[in-house]
Amino acid sequence: MEKGKGLARRWAVELHDASSSSASHAVPDPPGFTRSAPDADDAGGARQRKDSETAWKAQKAWEVAQAPFKNLMMMGFMMWMAGSTVHLFSIGITFSALWQPISALRSVGKVFEPFKDPRVDTIAPKLLFIALNLAAMGLGVWKLNTLGLLPTNPSDWVSSLAPARVEYAGGGIPLI
Repeated sequence: MEKGKGLARRWAVELHDASSSSASHAVPDPPGFTRSAPDADDAGGARQRKDSETAWKAQKAWEVAQAPFKNLMMMGFMMWMAGSTVHLFSIGITFSALWQPISALRSVGKVFEPFKDPRVDTIAPKLLFIALNLAAMGLGVWKLNTLGLLPTNPSDWVSSLAPARVEYAGGGIPLI
């Protein structure tokens, strides 16, 4: 026989509703399953899924907004451990404490983009995120001031002025 001729197989697919046949009524439905009103269940389930997704997105947005607080505590502890003398480690920690909030503030839109939904209000989490990052920047500026790296005296700007006296001594017994 030639290829493709002769005994040809014919495949058949029956596309009729099996629920109307008598064979399907012989098997009882499993517990908790009902055949009536599948459209109402699907609509209720879809609405419930959307509501749970909205609640999940709102919860995750708040978690992301509160994440800088953990960073703030860790950075504060690291600055405290670095001490108040000017050396490489304390300067590195301080500039890291300034750079991280700046880069986080530049990417606020990207951070909250996964939670963008008309039903999810992300304004309050964004404001909290911004406030915590500004507090972290304030902590870095405070550390710069503690290290004496901020120009806070007039003598820092004008070279002809005498530097401010930083150290004072007091107490003791007068020897008169």
